[in-house]
Amino acid sequence: MRNSLILTPTDTTIGFVSQNSQKIDKAKKRPKNKHYIKALNSLKTLKEFSRVPNRYKNRVRRAKKSSFIIKSNSFRVVRDTKHNLLLDRFKWVYSSSANLSGETFDEVYARSVAEVIVFEPDIKPSHPSKIYRLTNQKIEKIR
Repeated sequence: MRNSLILTPTDTTIGFVSQNSQKIDKAKKRPKNKHYIKALNSLKTLKEFSRVPNRYKNRVRRAKKSSFIIKSNSFRVVRDTKHNLLLDRFKWVYSSSANLSGETFDEVYARSVAEVIVFEPDIKPSHPSKIYRLTNQKIEKIR
């Protein structure tokens, strides 16, 4: 199931998640050179992938619905949501909105390409996470 393309409500929107980024590429018809945000279940899991500069540790620890880019790693630590029921099983997944690249959400299409559907009735897409790029010198808002 780790390599399956899963359609699920995430902490920010309705999304595709998988530990196989190529499955998300194919579903979104997106170029393979673009990176995905890793949704992580904890700060402990984050330590396996990246080191947060000391000056931003509190910001990352307290962030809600915010994603961060450090060097070539992009991540969002998800806490206290229903999405954690899935994340706690996997520890991390690549995450993206469940739509064709550059298009709006189409539930019929999303369901047709997903291999596993974890869905609640009447869930509507919402706003994506804010994205910040962190370097040792500065923080830059991307979205």
